[in-house]
Amino acid sequence: MDDSQLTQDISRLHGLIQSAPLPEDLRSKAEGMVERLSRLAKYGQYGQEFETTQHYIDWITHLPWDKTTKDSLDISPIRQILDKNHYGLDELKNRFLEYVSVLILNQKQKVDFHAPTLLLVGLVGTGKTTLAKSIAEALGRKFVRIPFGGMSSALDLRGLSRSHPEAEPGQIIKSLRRAESRNPVILLDEIDRIAPSAHGEIMGVLVELLDPEQNMAFVDHFIDFPFDLSQALFIATANNSTNISTAVMDRLEPILMPSYSDDEKLHIARDYILPRQLQNASLPAHALAIQENVWPKIIRPAGFDAGIRSVERTLEGVVRKVARLMVENKGQQFTVTEDNVKEFLPKY
Repeated sequence: MDDSQLTQDISRLHGLIQSAPLPEDLRSKAEGMVERLSRLAKYGQYGQEFETTQHYIDWITHLPWDKTTKDSLDISPIRQILDKNHYGLDELKNRFLEYVSVLILNQKQKVDFHAPTLLLVGLVGTGKTTLAKSIAEALGRKFVRIPFGGMSSALDLRGLSRSHPEAEPGQIIKSLRRAESRNPVILLDEIDRIAPSAHGEIMGVLVELLDPEQNMAFVDHFIDFPFDLSQALFIATANNSTNISTAVMDRLEPILMPSYSDDEKLHIARDYILPRQLQNASLPAHALAIQENVWPKIIRPAGFDAGIRSVERTLEGVVRKVARLMVENKGQQFTVTEDNVKEFLPKY
């Protein structure tokens, strides 16, 4: 590598470090790494060291050390957003509005308030993930999801040391970079489904993440510098709490997600899912009508289901059939009746 290229690379890294809002100790550490590159170049080892140093500096300079979003703390719009996205769940909505009320009062008094970590417990399809998204939308915060299903190592959360050739940050740091904010809503999804071999280690990391006394200085092995997670709002989900350690449960506020009755599913399917599926397919609202006496066949296409996933799949299939009929110029408006329902329902 010639001297001019070396100078350009060094200058670019210095520029990244100086333009990023890094903590001063970390800035000094990064500058020292770049100076080391200059020294190594004299002995022909610049290229080997450059990739790892560039990778590290790219990560630390793109983390939201000082970036936050402003919370939307007006009760009425928050309730409207929750009602827009979810039918029923009044007890759960009230619990969240109580939490927001405390947050509003603490912000008025300029008091630090550590939000409780909600644990949404319920069967598949009961709306745990969509509720977490709605909470983020209601607060005006960014939303990121970390899937725990099948996670087999605590390093997936905490990252891999830079001494390893394929070193990367863990999912916590990666989610913060995606969010571009220090205070996102971070969904810890299905924390009861981690691999048994890593159960103890991952639960230990969760204790640190969820404890406000510890997460103010969370250290990822790759970044190797404390990051303050105290402003992030964690929400966890689980199908049941049996596989969650006692230490983690002590830091969670469990909320049971109810199974839906057929009547509730009908309201959700007709008033929430169908309009959304039509919109996703770029179809006008009047393109599809479903007669009232047909809904039971849509609600239970394959027997009892505690959640609404099978209803979503069924309506998505119906909407796709309508989309095809419109593209083939076979009509602009369609009604599903008892006589033609089999033509529209997807086969299971």
